[in-house]
Amino acid sequence: MLTVFTPGMGKQQLLAKGVRKITSRKAGHVELFTHSQFLVAKARTWGIVTQAETIHAFRPLREDLLRTSYAYYAAELVDRFTQEGDENRQLFELLLATLGWLGEARDLRLLARFFELRLLALVGYRPQLFQCVRCQADIEPVDNFWSPAAGGVLCPRCGEGLVEQSGNDRPSAEPLPLNALKVLRFLQTRDWETCSRLRLSPGLHFQLETLLQRYIVYQLERSLKSLGFLRTVRRLLSSSGQ
Repeated sequence: MLTVFTPGMGKQQLLAKGVRKITSRKAGHVELFTHSQFLVAKARTWGIVTQAETIHAFRPLREDLLRTSYAYYAAELVDRFTQEGDENRQLFELLLATLGWLGEARDLRLLARFFELRLLALVGYRPQLFQCVRCQADIEPVDNFWSPAAGGVLCPRCGEGLVEQSGNDRPSAEPLPLNALKVLRFLQTRDWETCSRLRLSPGLHFQLETLLQRYIVYQLERSLKSLGFLRTVRRLLSSSGQ
């Protein structure tokens, strides 16, 4: 069984018979993170892949475990935020481009944040970064607050007093440093070529990752399996000095 994401038919479940056989001609064309062209026969339940041809194999993703881990994360985000059969051509193009960028990007964490923000916009969960989500006042260049439940940034007046507390029926909030807000805005409004020139400190990377992953988990109402794998790989590489 394959889960594929297509430009015109969204997410699809397909059956690729016999691809595990050594003699299968389709085996190499249905690997994870491969951009392929399929000929599919309609069936009562799942479509059946009768022919497959690789367009882009994204080989660097198979030669570097860390890059593979980020590809898993990007693929799981697309899977979780989409329903079967819902067309989203822009999201397909974003995922396709991101798999290519993952093979060459110097800062994979920065690329992950760029991908998260663009995906959220394309699936209807774009966080508000320029106006307070409560009072709609323009956000000033000061330390503000971040609220996944409210949908983005709160001004100091609206954010003060709100705390992350389980069972609180008011939107929870946490401090949002000005530098983190600036980077989030930059990533949300610039293309990847421009964003890739940013150089962030480890501390700022951690802040951005924490903020966006809490936002994503809140929207999905579930954790992501690939995050645990990604963190394990990063920890092992860090301990080995890579």
